[in-house]
Amino acid sequence: MKIHIDIDCFFVSAIRIIEPELEHKPVAIGGRSDTKIFTKEAKNQTVNFQNSGSFVPTFYKTYEPKDDDIESFKDESGRVRGILTTSSYEAREYGIYTTMSIREALSLCPELIVKAPNMSLYQELSYQLREFLAVRVPLIEQASIDEFYGDLKGWVEDEDVPEFIDALRHEIKKSIKLPVSIGAAHTRYIAKLATTYAKPFGCKTIYKHDFDKFVNPIAIKDFAGIGRGMYEKLSKHYIYTLGELRKNRGLVESFGPYAKELYKRVNGESDDAIKATRKRKSIGISRTFDPLYDRGELKRRIHVLARHLSFAIGKLQVIPTMYHLSISYEMNKKSHKNISINELYTEHKFDKLCLEMFFAADVHTRLHVIRLSISCSSFTRDSRKELSLLGFEDERKFHVLTNSLQILREKYGIDSIKFASEM
Repeated sequence: MKIHIDIDCFFVSAIRIIEPELEHKPVAIGGRSDTKIFTKEAKNQTVNFQNSGSFVPTFYKTYEPKDDDIESFKDESGRVRGILTTSSYEAREYGIYTTMSIREALSLCPELIVKAPNMSLYQELSYQLREFLAVRVPLIEQASIDEFYGDLKGWVEDEDVPEFIDALRHEIKKSIKLPVSIGAAHTRYIAKLATTYAKPFGCKTIYKHDFDKFVNPIAIKDFAGIGRGMYEKLSKHYIYTLGELRKNRGLVESFGPYAKELYKRVNGESDDAIKATRKRKSIGISRTFDPLYDRGELKRRIHVLARHLSFAIGKLQVIPTMYHLSISYEMNKKSHKNISINELYTEHKFDKLCLEMFFAADVHTRLHVIRLSISCSSFTRDSRKELSLLGFEDERKFHVLTNSLQILREKYGIDSIKFASEM
């Protein structure tokens, strides 16, 4: 059988380990884009490649005790800004949920304790749990910072799985002090669904003979992979439960290849192998900020983002061949630019390239900008692209310089050497 392990309210559970007095109280973790990287107050960023994604950025500033206060979420005018990245079950009883604004959450629950994110703590606990699981389960895949899959085939007999996962969750709680919920089923997708109904701090096993009874009544919105677009399509045909979806195979599959695969997952027909390691396919950085019109300042911020991303590229030791820059404006307008270059990577060239993409993407020049994003992908270690030899010798000199800058920043921090254009 496959198992899915999810840490309950991870960010809150983590802070409760070092502040046990927060147990049984309404607690939430706030999040706000770190725009200080554009100012003189910038602090060296920590770069993480193991676990990133929703609310877990690749770049994050080191946690300091003084950040852990509601004051850290106030802007210059004293307004509380930011959203919640997670909340405790006690807070959820007040109607508080992830992505809700901090201001709205406080209006629903004035006694809500809002804590600042501590990414270093989350990474450390996630690492501890991964190492713990690796000793007890033959094959473990880490899907995110707080989510794992395991394969028990040949290790635990199916009839012994409930006892095994129940003992496992108590072991984790005793050893690492993290509450987890565990779901087990014959596919990873159904195991993940089972975990949802095991929370909090519970476990649930779905055998094949229990499959119909468990799956059919569940609302389609509760199945991972059914997003807003698919939900609207299904709702138009009065399909609201997974059981109703399973009865309409022909209709669902007519929506396209993704819907066809989705049907198989819901029906327990499709499964993916548990993979112990996964290669990173892309890397990026983005920042959201108050509406800004000054194009000169926006160009400066492109240089800052390029420097940070270049540092990450250096740590990964890859050569990107696809580059992407996107701009989000006020009034919900967006624009982007992609460039493909099969050449030796240098920071000097990357900085110029980012600026070129910005000029090309900035089509709404009368609007204020609220977000800048830069990313790169198609690393030469993973693709079959060959690097161009045109100007190779000149580029090699800049490549040596790039490596030297990387060594210095590794030692003294990302902010130790900056572009003159950032000043």
